[in-house]
Amino acid sequence: MSDLVIVAAGQEAKYLPSDVNVVLTGIGMAQAAVATTRAILEHQPTRVVNLGSVGSLDPSIHGIQRPSAVINRDLNADALRAAGLTPDERIELSGDGPVLGTGDSFVAGGPERDALIGRCQLVDMEGFAIAHACRVLGVELVMVKHVSDPATEESLGWKELVDVSARALAETYAAIRR
Repeated sequence: MSDLVIVAAGQEAKYLPSDVNVVLTGIGMAQAAVATTRAILEHQPTRVVNLGSVGSLDPSIHGIQRPSAVINRDLNADALRAAGLTPDERIELSGDGPVLGTGDSFVAGGPERDALIGRCQLVDMEGFAIAHACRVLGVELVMVKHVSDPATEESLGWKELVDVSARALAETYAAIRR
């Protein structure tokens, strides 16, 4: 079977060829987990390719990125461990790039952004959920992200910034397409 391409928002898939099997998850982890799981069960792909835009916490990181790991940045893992639980907070990926931090909040500067520095270098709102669904269901995942913004107040202009990401993601997907 050909790839199943998972993106959060239609704007990110704008330049993909019309024959690509694209699933839109919607924004946030719950929506991404449900949509990804449903799509994997329905289509039974051998490979999922997650394409999306991300914010960068490190100004030296830009362009296309293949994260090496993804963390659930909203999970209070230390408190869960203190309570005797084992949190699922990090998933290793096949990429060799920076760590992606996924959470349900849109990072646009301030104390939230500052608190993430040192834990991850990129931020999004769906990656961990998509990676988790693929891992649980035993499907290969290739994660490709494009830095659209610096995760500051500038990020609030995402709808104007995402077109550059969509073009770069389509070009990269053309190179790795099965």
